[in-house]
Amino acid sequence: MTRKLLEISANSLASALAAQAGGADRVELCENLREGGTTPSYGTLAVARDRLRIPLYVLIRPRGGDFLYDENDLAVMRADVETCVRLGCDGVVIGALDADGAVDAGVCAELIEAAGSLGVTFHRAFDAARDRAAALEAVIALGCERILTSGGAVDVEQGADHIAALVAQAAGRIALMAGAGVTAHNIAALAQRAQVGELHASAKAPRVSAMRYRNDGLAGLSPDWVQSDADIVRALAQALRA
Repeated sequence: MTRKLLEISANSLASALAAQAGGADRVELCENLREGGTTPSYGTLAVARDRLRIPLYVLIRPRGGDFLYDENDLAVMRADVETCVRLGCDGVVIGALDADGAVDAGVCAELIEAAGSLGVTFHRAFDAARDRAAALEAVIALGCERILTSGGAVDVEQGADHIAALVAQAAGRIALMAGAGVTAHNIAALAQRAQVGELHASAKAPRVSAMRYRNDGLAGLSPDWVQSDADIVRALAQALRA
């Protein structure tokens, strides 16, 4: 029986280290989870690469919002991919669509070329595609290793059956990784329903600031935050492999 893999979407160095401590198989390093994730800072990336002993993939997404990128966005993404290559990361996580909702093969191919020998995951831009069956074939043609998807649904609970259909269509040509709403309570059942060998979760928990003085009237500047929790990661890993 093939061992199932757990990837943690880590929004900081602390989250990445918690993922490692909890038994994750791989980290997807990012920032700004509330916007769906964006590329982490150079400092976060460099220190994480130095301290992690599990595979490190880096989200390449210059901003929140859609996945329609112009020349400026592409220049930033290519530079970020090149940074990942220089720092010795294991892979990058990319994705781009054209204005009609098809995979933008030109943008993606340029980023894949910049990645060289690094692994490449296609991120949840896939879920925003107009025709996911066609998008699957386009991503396979690009040579990506895997696709992160909720099956085009708000979470994997609702999209699991569609992911299973995509797995059948892929027929071993690419891995499908299920993510969005994955918890220790549902991870094993979702893996079976979606017919996937890789699961993706943030394992996040709230962190309360130690500040004694707080100005809670500042919009968007809450002193509290969220980060991945090693105990939640451990529970996910144990449930997946039970």
